[in-house]
Order: sequence, then structure tokens, then C-alpha cells
Amino acid sequence: IVPSPIVNEGGGIHVDGEGTVLLTETVQLDPGRNPDATKADIEAEMARCLGATKCLWLPRGLTRDYDEFGTRGHIDIVATFTEPGVVLVHDQEHPDHPDQAVSAEVIALLEQATDAAGRRLRVERIPAPATLFDDDGPVDYSYVNHLVVNGGVIACTFADEHDERALEVLRRVYPGREVVGVDARELFARGGGIHCITQQQPSVAG
Repeated sequence: IVPSPIVNEGGGIHVDGEGTVLLTETVQLDPGRNPDATKADIEAEMARCLGATKCLWLPRGLTRDYDEFGTRGHIDIVATFTEPGVVLVHDQEHPDHPDQAVSAEVIALLEQATDAAGRRLRVERIPAPATLFDDDGPVDYSYVNHLVVNGGVIACTFADEHDERALEVLRRVYPGREVVGVDARELFARGGGIHCITQQQPSVAG
């Protein structure tokens, strides 16, 4: 166990395994988590605890995530690394959803970003579901929230017309892995997705 003075959750960061970390300002600098922290403080902890040498700061997360029981901007429904140098980004294509502006801002930032190795990132877009609203407002359904396992990917689906498009993107960015979709609507209704309730288990060196 490595103790740290900052508060963070697994869904609040994504790393590429080569020194780059993705995070959002509204999570890491949240007054309810780290009231006195600066970006420099967070970056120092990412370096000390994770060995990160490059932090890529996104300004915010998806709109629904700022509701009463939201995480205030977890990265794991916004963007993730599929491999070093490649970032998969939630792309809300519909102008009636407030996340279209969020997606556009995030994509523009990442297309200009470089990682810890100095590579310009390749941005791969994955469509948001066609479903825009439920009884509580604009949905934060996201195919970015998935789990990579040995030989496979467990993906969120939503009984949505964009499910197959999204699964095809995942098959393309994870070549050689079987991509399996699981209906995640009940998980999202309770504040999370497949990535939120799982954790990769690294292999143990022999």
C-alpha cells in the first residue's frame, strides 16, 4: 500500500503504462476531495505513486455526472488509452445533447496533445449512444466505460441503435480480442458502468 494525501478513485484516472495519465480538473481539484490541492500537487502525487511523467488535464466530464450522485467528472466515461499513443474518446454527435460541446472540447485538446514519450496522440472516436435523454435528463451512457481482460473486452451496451457501431470500434482498436457487450443500463441507472465495478488484475512475475 502506498499512502497518499489526495483523494482519488479508479475511475478518476486512466494511464497508458508508459508514464502518461489522463484526468479531469473537476475530479482531482474537487473541493470535496482535495480542497487545497493544486495541479502541481496532483501531478507530484501521480509521479510519486504511479511514476507518471505527463498529466493530460481535461477540464470536465460528461454533463449527467454532475448530478447529486455523480462523480463530478470521472474520466472513465470520457476517454481512455487503448494502447500507448492511442486514446479512445466519447463522441456525442447529436446537437441536442449538452455533451456535444464536452466531446468537441475534449477531442480538440487531445488531438493537440503529446504523451510522456513525446508522441502526438492518435484520437479514436467512439460514438455516444443514440439515446439522448431518460426521465432524469441527458444520459451519460458511454461505451468508453469497458473492461479489458485476457483475450477480450467486456463492453457496455444499452439496447441502442449505436451499440453495434461502438462494438465495431472496440474490435478495431483492440485487434485480436473478442468484444462482448453486456446491457449496462441498470448499472448506469445506479451511477456506474462495467469499468466502474471491475478492476484489472495484473499478472504476477514468476
